[in-house]
Amino acid sequence: MPSTPRVLVAGGGLAGLVAARHLAAGGVDAALVERRETVGGRVRTLERDGYRFDRGFQVLFTAYPAARRELDLERLELRRFAPGATIAGPNGRSTLADPLRQPATVSATVSNPYVSVGDAIRVARLWWTLRRSDPDDTFAGGDDRIDDYLRERGFSDRFVEGFVAPFYGGITLDRSLSTSANVFEYTFRTLAAGEIAVPAAGMEAIPAQLADRVRAAGGTIRTGVEIESIAAGSDDGSSRGERGDGGPVTAATDDGTIDADAVVVATDPPTARELTDVAAIPTDGRGCVTQYYALPAAVDLETDRRLLLNATDRGPNHVVPHSAVAPEYAPDDATLISATFLGDREEADASLADRTRRALESWYPDRRFDGLETLHTARVPFAQFMQPPGFRDRLPDTRDPTGPVYLAGDYTRWSSIQGAMESGRQAAKAVIDDLSE
Repeated sequence: MPSTPRVLVAGGGLAGLVAARHLAAGGVDAALVERRETVGGRVRTLERDGYRFDRGFQVLFTAYPAARRELDLERLELRRFAPGATIAGPNGRSTLADPLRQPATVSATVSNPYVSVGDAIRVARLWWTLRRSDPDDTFAGGDDRIDDYLRERGFSDRFVEGFVAPFYGGITLDRSLSTSANVFEYTFRTLAAGEIAVPAAGMEAIPAQLADRVRAAGGTIRTGVEIESIAAGSDDGSSRGERGDGGPVTAATDDGTIDADAVVVATDPPTARELTDVAAIPTDGRGCVTQYYALPAAVDLETDRRLLLNATDRGPNHVVPHSAVAPEYAPDDATLISATFLGDREEADASLADRTRRALESWYPDRRFDGLETLHTARVPFAQFMQPPGFRDRLPDTRDPTGPVYLAGDYTRWSSIQGAMESGRQAAKAVIDDLSE
């Protein structure tokens, strides 16, 4: 490269931040712009009155390869969930834990009504097989629905419907388990190799750390600037050039125009499709609603830092004991929990809170939850794009846009923090390779 090329990164979510960092580290003049006043995209934390509310129920899988590569996990001061879950249903609550990590939970897990001895053996066998596999090979094989995948391997209906449906309903926002089994294999392997955690300062600490790394590598970040259109020119003056013609790119923003040698579009999927005209960018997504509640400090849901899963399809999909896992999420005189409902819910906030209260009282029949106080409701209509079997065959490639324009977003890989971060790294690599040529 005879001179330092300038690359514009449009969007300050995880993918854009990782792309900007690798571009800057690769000797490129990387400039990131974000339309909001803070970076983070879908990963945000609201702080109010001593509480921390993440945007929807979000967690970090510590064994994600991209997370280990891009983040300093120790500096995030992670607060870890206990492995497994507490399953709540009509017959009370039961514990499903990982006896290999917590030997004291063997008896509780073996006596769990949702897990037969055969199911436990199959889980251990699958755990052992997938943990020894290469995560990069997960999406290379055949594909099926999660529920069909599990039943073909002999798992009981009670285990699939009582545990897997709510647990993976929280991961894929799809309690029907119609999501790709490749997603199940990747995440199951990751859970076997690591833990589920949140930073002490909230999930927004993750993009904040990535932003620091962008600046440390020499990149710049401007917030409050929205990209309105992108025009890829060429040497002969045409408005849309082919890749490799050396034409510049002009981005029109609400604060003027920006000229660059290349642009990485790392916005949300609908905006990315509008900016690039790439029809393969998925815009059909799954949503959720997460409500945060305060309870008196003495209240203990007795889950031992585990998720509380709803074994039925009535009420919230799961309840999270936030302050039990991360005390920094709430004042000392309060307990913070949340409940997540899957899909776009039309019910008013008060109606959802009432459903949570009734669910808790059915799971804890000896208690009353009249003191449940609704603090915050996060409605996320597009939390993940749809991932049915074979979805990867239809996703766009990083280089699909016309001209020196590139895509970075989990929708180029799979919907996850891993997918977002890895897409940013791959986009940066594609830009640097093409500019070098």
